Amino acid sequence: MRSVKLPRLVPSRPVPPPPAAPGEVLAAAEGLRVHLGGRPVLDGVDVEVRAGEVLALVGPNGAGKSTLLGALAADVPAAEGVVHVHGRPVSDWSAPELALRRAVLPQSASLSFPFAVEEVVRMGRAPWAGGDREDEDEAAVAEAMARTEVTGFAGRPFSALSGGERARVALARVLAQRAPLLLLDEPTAALDLRHQELVLRLCRERARAGDAVVVVLHDLALAAAYADRVALLRSGRISAGGPPSEVFAEGLLSEVYDQPVEVFPHPRTGALLVVPRREP
Repeated sequence: MRSVKLPRLVPSRPVPPPPAAPGEVLAAAEGLRVHLGGRPVLDGVDVEVRAGEVLALVGPNGAGKSTLLGALAADVPAAEGVVHVHGRPVSDWSAPELALRRAVLPQSASLSFPFAVEEVVRMGRAPWAGGDREDEDEAAVAEAMARTEVTGFAGRPFSALSGGERARVALARVLAQRAPLLLLDEPTAALDLRHQELVLRLCRERARAGDAVVVVLHDLALAAAYADRVALLRSGRISAGGPPSEVFAEGLLSEVYDQPVEVFPHPRTGALLVVPRREP
């Protein structure tokens, strides 16, 4: 019997998304319910993430902020409802396709092997390997390291860094990925004052360049200063959403956080300030 040689099938590479129009919804949750460990963590959440904006997820501990971020990243499964990324349910995207569309910064970054800082940042370019934009790798890595101020210790082992340095290297990896949707979980938690401001300025710059940025924050003053919109979570639900000037009301924040707060304009710039109310 004569054998027939079949053509070799070469898997097609995922196609990067086209540039998003300003205001285009790049991620959305509709009626989202999530259960973790047998208990409800999110209960009927609706939220949209738009190109050109920074959306801050704020609320007390246990409110569901990180879980919502994980669901938008397709890392946490929904019990009910649906999450869309770039107009399609997340289940319709393959892992390589998602990697070209969203980049995720978890709360903590740990590595088992002594990778150098530059190698860690270069991991962000993995989704582009073998594609048309692979030639951008060097520039993307160098730019991300410069913007996060980690170039000076590019050759040091990641494991030898301080917590704040690790956080900046992890952010550099996310920036090097050059995905149009950035999902950042408490990126300022381990940082000093200067680098907190640096990270939020980078978020604003990415939004102005057309990306959509979602950032989990505990510092309400940072959220007020840098976010276009905020979603205030409490007990797995969104208590309020909109511009910080509308959401950050003294009564609402005091109730949600169970802590009296004051909200007032900065005496020089007029920017919104949110601080705990302290007795003299």
